[in-house]
This record gives sequence, C-alpha cells and structure tokens, in this order.
Amino acid sequence: MNWQKFFTYDNMIDLGISIGIFLLFLVFRKIFTKYVFTLLLKLGDKSPTKLFAEIFIAFKKPVEWLFTVIGIYIAASYFPHFNQGNEFFKNIIGSMYIFLFTWGFYNLASSDSIFFRGINKKVDFDKDNIIIPLLSKALRFIIVAIALTVVLQEFGYNVTGFVAGLGLGGLAISLAAQDILANMIGGFVIITEKPFTKGDWIVTPSIDGTVEEIAFRSTKVRTATDALVVVPNATLVKEPITNWSKMEKRQNSFDLTLTYETPQEKVETMVRQIDYQLKNNPDIDQETILVKFNKYNENGYNILVHYFTKTTAWTEYVSVNEKVNFKIMELLRDEDIELAVPARALYVQDSRGSQEMNAMHRESDH
Repeated sequence: MNWQKFFTYDNMIDLGISIGIFLLFLVFRKIFTKYVFTLLLKLGDKSPTKLFAEIFIAFKKPVEWLFTVIGIYIAASYFPHFNQGNEFFKNIIGSMYIFLFTWGFYNLASSDSIFFRGINKKVDFDKDNIIIPLLSKALRFIIVAIALTVVLQEFGYNVTGFVAGLGLGGLAISLAAQDILANMIGGFVIITEKPFTKGDWIVTPSIDGTVEEIAFRSTKVRTATDALVVVPNATLVKEPITNWSKMEKRQNSFDLTLTYETPQEKVETMVRQIDYQLKNNPDIDQETILVKFNKYNENGYNILVHYFTKTTAWTEYVSVNEKVNFKIMELLRDEDIELAVPARALYVQDSRGSQEMNAMHRESDH
C-alpha cells in the first residue's frame, strides 16, 4: 500500500468519521448498560412470571457486544480503502450476530433458569436434582450445534457431508460405549420412576445398604459394614429392588413351642396372654396381630406369633421386639411353662446283636 496516498486529507476525514462512529457506539453501549438495561430489568421484575427479567439478564452481555459489532460494521463503511461489501467481512459480521444470539440463548438454557425451575417443581425433582442439569446441557448442546451449522453455511461449507460424518462417528462411538449408554438410560429410569431416593435403605440381589448418591452412570450405596459400593445403573434397573425405607410398618413373626407336658389350659392361657400384651402395646400395629396355636411339632405345641411394629427404623424395631420377648419370658415364668427342646435318641447295636439306648442328646432349637 502507498502510505502517502492513504494519509490524504479526505482519507483522514473518513478515518476520523470511522473512529468517531465506533466510539459513538461504545458510548451507546455504556448508556444501554447503565440506564436502559436497568430500566428494562425493573420492568421485568414487575412481571408475574419473572420471565422477561431472566431474558434481559441472559442477553445483557450479547446485546452489549452487539453495539460493538454494529459499530464496527458501520464504521467500516467510512474506513479508507476498505470494501464493506467484501464477502469474507460480511461472513464475519454475520457469524458474530449468530454467535451473540447463541450466547443469549445459551445463557437462557441454564439449569437455574425459570423454565427448568418450573419443570423441577412440576415433576418434583427437588430431592434428586440430576435430570435438570442433564436437560440443560442437552439443550445447550443443541443450541451450539445449530449455531455451528448456520455459521458453516454462512461461510459456504457443505453441512450435509459434515452431518453425515458426525452420524458415522456417533455410530462408532455408540458401539464402543454401549455400557455407558445403558448405564445412563438406567440412571434416567431410576430418576424418573424413583424406586428409591437418597437416604433410602434398599436390598437387591447385588447390594444391601443405604443410597448415598444417584448419578446417571452409577449409584453409590453405603453397606452395613460402612463400605461404599458403586453399582452401575444398568445393573440396578434389571434387578428386583426392595426399598425398606418405604415400609409403613415392619413385620416380625416367630414360633413358640411348648412341651407336650403343658396342660391345655396353660396353652390357651399363653395364647390369650400374648395376644393381650400385643394388643395393649402402643408400638405395635393393632390390625395385624395374630397369635394362634397353629400346629403340633415333633417335640411340642407350636404357637405362632405374628405382628407388625409401627416403626420401620431398625434400632427402634429391634427395641420393640426385645420388649415383646421379655414380656413373653415373664408369662412363661409366671405360668411355669417350659419351651420344648428338640430331643434325639441314639441307639447303638452291640456285638451280640442286641440294641441298647446309649444316650439321649438334647439340642437347642435355633
């Protein structure tokens, strides 16, 4: 370039106008930030849904830079020896517009936006707030992908071949990551169907413990031995899940076997007394009590004791059962009744062919 031709009087005037226009738009940007945006934000805060306020906040920075881009575009028309109609320059400006609008929508797709907060309240994901960030990331990815496609078209690239290449690449990745996809789908099923939530005690064929964290790939469970087990979600959704934390009451059932020497009257008395004690226990559900002399065992009369505790907490449940057991011990002592112990007779044949009973062995019934 011949600098003497560039630094002419007319060119200096055009250069001054160009710089002046650019600085003027910077002033407009400052005015917008300090006054106009503040006014719009106050108006948006008065709206019932706060939607306009969030839109203004999301597009604040993009609009500020929009003033800069417009200033560059208009200033370029006065810049000496610069062709504003240059195709590459027009593509750059167009791409900047696309980028700014994409930036605004990207901010608007945040997981903290009013749109996702509304979904969160309606679907009740407050306890396991995992799916909302995923939806936000998916929406942001779509916005960026669309913007990238439009920018490539702006520069004249063949987007069809590019998308086809992405499809083949995506197929290869999906085949190589089937387990990851299966776990993510399993995580989505767990989060939406909610067979359990954080803090629940669950039992499956592969795990027994308390849920500490639910993610899209895996679930962390704390076992009774205080070990932290990471279970793939694809494994969990394929197994039957027992959620003990969802119990409204907790079952306890056992047998009492009285010796055959126990008179009938005392057997009847034990049944009535145990039933009475259970029905007057405030910690036991009154609709599920069952105390019956139900069968003859090999070594005595069998009494079935079946009930549900009102509490489902393990320590409280054990305490209630302990009180019931102590009360039954008192009843057995007061009625002078013994529990039957399994007996086994052992016969040994001696060398002369006669049989003698050598021992009687008593075992504890566990």
